[in-house]
Amino acid sequence: MKICPPRQYPAPRSHRRGQLPLASAKRRRNARTLYAVLCALLFSCTAMARDIHQNEALRLRESGQILPLEQLLDPVLRRYPGARLLDIELEEKKNTLVYEVELVTTQGVVRELKINARDGQILEDEED
Repeated sequence: MKICPPRQYPAPRSHRRGQLPLASAKRRRNARTLYAVLCALLFSCTAMARDIHQNEALRLRESGQILPLEQLLDPVLRRYPGARLLDIELEEKKNTLVYEVELVTTQGVVRELKINARDGQILEDEED
């Protein structure tokens, strides 16, 4: 019985002279793009606001760290008499507690105001 040495096959064209296969190059490019998108999302998520839930808001109000909501809404409702409240959220943005107040004026315009919860200062007032 005669034993033959294993047959050697030529390497595919894309592997010759140190070149990567086209599919592998695309995968690397896609991986780099995915990495860049994930990094951007990670950094943008750190700048997002943290919602303060009802129990925590009550604790902050009772400890005097934020003003009562009724006291904060007085200047807003004086600015827009007859307006109807749509939504109010307490958030922490960049270590500042902020009420986001959304309302509809008597003219039907939706406005969003941002109010500092500690001192009542209106930080932003824009049409939504």
